[in-house]
Amino acid sequence: MRLERTPRGPLRIGHRGAAALAPANSLAAIEAALALGVDGVEIDVVSVAGRLVAAHSPGEAEPESPSVDEALRAIAASDAFVLCDVKDAGHEAELLGLLHAHGVVQRTLVASFRPEILRAAAVHEPGVALARSHPDDRYGISERLPGAAIDAGLGALRLALPYRIGRMLAGSGASVATLHHAVVSRTLVERCHARGAAVLAWTVNDAAALARVEALGVDGVITDDPRIFDEAVTLDSDTGA
Repeated sequence: MRLERTPRGPLRIGHRGAAALAPANSLAAIEAALALGVDGVEIDVVSVAGRLVAAHSPGEAEPESPSVDEALRAIAASDAFVLCDVKDAGHEAELLGLLHAHGVVQRTLVASFRPEILRAAAVHEPGVALARSHPDDRYGISERLPGAAIDAGLGALRLALPYRIGRMLAGSGASVATLHHAVVSRTLVERCHARGAAVLAWTVNDAAALARVEALGVDGVITDDPRIFDEAVTLDSDTGA
């Protein structure tokens, strides 16, 4: 699957469906994102009680959380591509089986913070598109630190990442980098593009962050609220930009 900017700008991708408009990863959130004309829909993938569920973690899965099968069925009926953010290892074959069942393998991007998950997915489906996500705050450290410390840490990552990204992509077999918007720099984007790798920025929920990553040349923007794109167009029109 080839990911690239469209005439209207970076690809528009709904995060957990459209998590600002309905419960994250719910069918309602997916439908809200599709109704707003997104290019792609991101869902989280975890295993709960022996089945794949669209939820950020097993602890966040609710009785009404859709199965990945149900989520894929909803997206497959549209033209949008699928971004599966896989949280835990060992279920790659099951996920690929579902993607095949819904006929969306060729328009699916399998993403993970864990390179071993991406390598396992490639074993089961050599042609599937893979994305390496970064950085991973799996222990919730950012929730316990003051904002200044978080900003400093992200700044340090932003400086170092252009020199690491090549190894990170190669080590996981990925052709896409899905990155927190604060660690994206122009150098990073240029180095990814030089390798033929696309850059998707997450989670962009305000106009300033959207303008910044668009100017850096990212290929796609992941947001909780896809309305942000039309609001940005309206703002540009109002200001004569």
